[in-house]
This record gives sequence, structure tokens and C-alpha cells, in this order.
Amino acid sequence: MFTRAVPRVLRSSALRTFPPYQCQKSSRLPTSVQHLIQQWPRPRHITTRAAAKKVFKEHPILVSLASFTILCGVGGLLYANYIYNTYIIGTFRKFPEPVANKLRRALYYTNIDLQPKKAVDYYRQAIELADEMGMDPFSDEIIGTKIQVASLMEKIHQYQKAIDVLEIVHSDCLKWMEKRGEREGNEGNRTRVLGKMVGVSVKLADLYSVQYIADHEAAEARLIWAVETVLKEQKRREDEGVKEGEGQWMSNEEIGGALEALATHYEGKDLHYLAAPLYLQALGLIAQRSCHSVILMNNLSISLAQQSPPPQPGTPPLSRPALVSNARTWAEKSLSIAAAIAPPLRNEECDVGCAVATHNLGEFAEMDGDLVEARRRYEEARGLSKAIGFAEGVVNAKKGLKRVGEGR
Repeated sequence: MFTRAVPRVLRSSALRTFPPYQCQKSSRLPTSVQHLIQQWPRPRHITTRAAAKKVFKEHPILVSLASFTILCGVGGLLYANYIYNTYIIGTFRKFPEPVANKLRRALYYTNIDLQPKKAVDYYRQAIELADEMGMDPFSDEIIGTKIQVASLMEKIHQYQKAIDVLEIVHSDCLKWMEKRGEREGNEGNRTRVLGKMVGVSVKLADLYSVQYIADHEAAEARLIWAVETVLKEQKRREDEGVKEGEGQWMSNEEIGGALEALATHYEGKDLHYLAAPLYLQALGLIAQRSCHSVILMNNLSISLAQQSPPPQPGTPPLSRPALVSNARTWAEKSLSIAAAIAPPLRNEECDVGCAVATHNLGEFAEMDGDLVEARRRYEEARGLSKAIGFAEGVVNAKKGLKRVGEGR
């Protein structure tokens, strides 16, 4: 029978009722207690590993699930730490902390909780702070921040505002080039700013081409400026050599991208005789055994088959059969290159390129009056498009089959 606990206020007096020497009167335990201790089983020493094996044997599913959960938690923590240091902290290392803080808030209202007014306000504050703290207004960081504002405007479909921002960036950079670009010691900055201007110009052409703006003349002007600037700078370096401190100019892929953008613009205006040489130049600047080369060869074949250049004095125009034959050669070459590319180099461009090239070969056969070959190519293109989920390819193949008579 258990006795009630002694109240706290009585404990000191209660303890004093027991003489202290009674606890130490005998050093030996009573015989009955010794007997109980001898009968009590001694604890077995077991290692952590053995205990883990025992628990796993008794509860294999629960232990596996717990282990998986722990590993996922640890992995999540490590990944979160990597993301934080790489993208949250690392992205802003080149900015003073007050500026970085404003930019973090701006990006939060751009990418996480979309609130354009707050985002623009924080971008503006960041740019003003950067100017007050002496950051170069033509550094990659500040130009990039302004481009990010334009990207936000595009994201919320404010295309004209995006154009206005980029036009200001382009104009400011052009003024810098005119005033400081040729100064001694600015060679590297000149290369960097000029490259930014080319990229901004190509993006402006893209925005001018949006159906809600549809200013194709402005788009063409921006693309022509970009291509001419790229080629002039490349030629200057070839003729004069690279000056000390200038650094590397745009890569072949970047130059090819500008050429391809202008070629696509001309193709959209049915100026295929202008598009074809640009596609050919762009193709010469990239790796021939790549999926993007498959796309460029297809585009080139289309432009060759459809071009009708204005007559040139003293130069006889190419015949239609000759143009179609050249186009077929490029389409077949794109198929052979795509077939030779395997993963991981192979991507969606290769698969779509195969379907498009096959369809184009059907159209070329149709132009030559070979309806049997055209029908075979269209059926093959339809099957390829279905297999890769290329809906546009399926629709175009069905249209082709309807023209040549699917059941005949």
C-alpha cells in the first residue's frame, strides 16, 4: 500500500524524524535482498548494430519507411541549403547588401507572389541605391536588372512597356559607346556593352513581332542592326586583330542565333531568297552533328523550295526543278544527321526535325507530281508526329494526305 507524498512544507521536518545514522548502520544487505539480486537476470550487453538488425527483423517495413523519410529529410535540407547559397545568396554577391535586399524583394514579387507594382517599385529602389553607392550603370548587373524589369512587363503581357524599357537600355548603351567606347582602357567594357546591345536588339525584334504589337518594320530594323553589328565587329577583329583587353566576342552559336532570327523574320514575310543565305550562314557557325543543325537544314530546304528572287541583270534565275532538288538534298541530309544522333545529345529538336523533314520531302514530291511518293512521306510524317506528340505535324500531314488523296 502506497503512502501519500509528504507535503512540501512538511518534508524538512519529516526527514528529521529519521536519524541519519540509520541509513548507514549496516553495510551488508539483508539475506532476502541478496537472494533477489542473485535471482534477477543480468542485462545483456548488445551493440547498436545488433540492435538495429533486431529492430529491422521485427519491423522491416516501418524501419525502411523511417529510414527513407530520414534520408529524404536530410537530402531536402542539403538541397535547400544549396539552392539558398547558390541562387538566393550567390546571385547577389556582386551587389552591395542594401541593393541585394531590394532585389530579393523584387524577385519575390516577380516569381513567387506576382505583384507587378511592388516588384517594379523594388527594382526602381534597387537601381537608385546602386547609383547612390557608385555601381557602374553599364555593368552586367545593372543592365541585367533593367532587362529583368522588361521581362516582368512581358510576363504580365505589357509588351509596349517591355519595349519601352529595352529601347531605353539600348539607347543608353549606344550613347555610352559613342562617348566612351573608343577610350583607352575601355576595350573590355566596349565588347561587353556591344554584346548586350545585340542581345537587346534581337529581343526587341521578338517583342515587336508579337501579334498585339505587330510592328514588323521595327522588328526587321532591329534584327538588321543586330546582324550588321555582329558581322562588322567580327570582320574588324579579323582585319585588325583582337586588341589587348578586348576579350572574346560573341560565340559562334550566339552569332548564328542572330542570323537565324533575321532569316526567320524574312521567311515569315515570304522573302525566302533573303532567308536562305542567312540560314546557310547560321548553319556554318554551329556544330554540324547537332539537333539544332537538323532544324536549320529543314528551314533552309523550305526557303530554297519556295524562293522566287527578283531577276538580276545578266544572271539567269534557277529553275523551279533545280530549286526543289536542292531543297530535297538538304531535307534528306537533315534526316541522316538526326538518325546518327543518340541520347543524351539527342533531344526534342531531333524528333521534331525528323517529322518536319519527312513532311517536307512529301511536299517536294508533290511539287514534282510524284503523288505516290508524296503520300508515302505524308503517312510516315503523320506516324512520326503521333509518336512524339507533335500535334502540328499530325495536322499538316493530314492536310497533305487530303491533297494527294489518302485512299488512292
